[in-house]
Amino acid sequence: MTEPVRAARVVLVRHGPAEDRDPVRWPDDRARPLSRKGVAETRRAAAGLAGLVGRVDAIATSPAARARRTAELLRVSVRAAPRLVDWPELDLDEEAAAIFPPLRGVAGPGRTVVLVGHEPTLAGLVGLALTGEAVEFAHLGKAGAALLEFPSSIRPGAARLGWLLTRKQLARLAE
Repeated sequence: MTEPVRAARVVLVRHGPAEDRDPVRWPDDRARPLSRKGVAETRRAAAGLAGLVGRVDAIATSPAARARRTAELLRVSVRAAPRLVDWPELDLDEEAAAIFPPLRGVAGPGRTVVLVGHEPTLAGLVGLALTGEAVEFAHLGKAGAALLEFPSSIRPGAARLGWLLTRKQLARLAE
């Protein structure tokens, strides 16, 4: 008897709480960082997330400062921490459908891939992955996460939702 193929797991993480928008301090919103409190809250959520997902095979992040810092905090917490890879497809205001081609290149059976990005792109990705349409199916709060499992191919409409958790729920997992 052959062993069943395990699903590809894709964990979506929204960046942690950031500083308030301020075009004087950050003329380019991509440079806006996590707040001091946001770093602490994201660190706790990352510890809980790391315990929940176990080994991570790849971490891709939006190049925006707040997303990259969130990814760095997560990387410190996970086992077998891979290097971070910037994906422009995860940047601000990108279309969810653009994430599937690079995702197919890193995700596969039995692998866990973490994507760190922004709303509404991540909500659109959840909807697209579950229903085949880029509908904002679920809202990820700051430093919140969702697990998408792809039992066969990585394509729109082929996923199932494993869980959807807030940063407070994730932090409680680390206690």
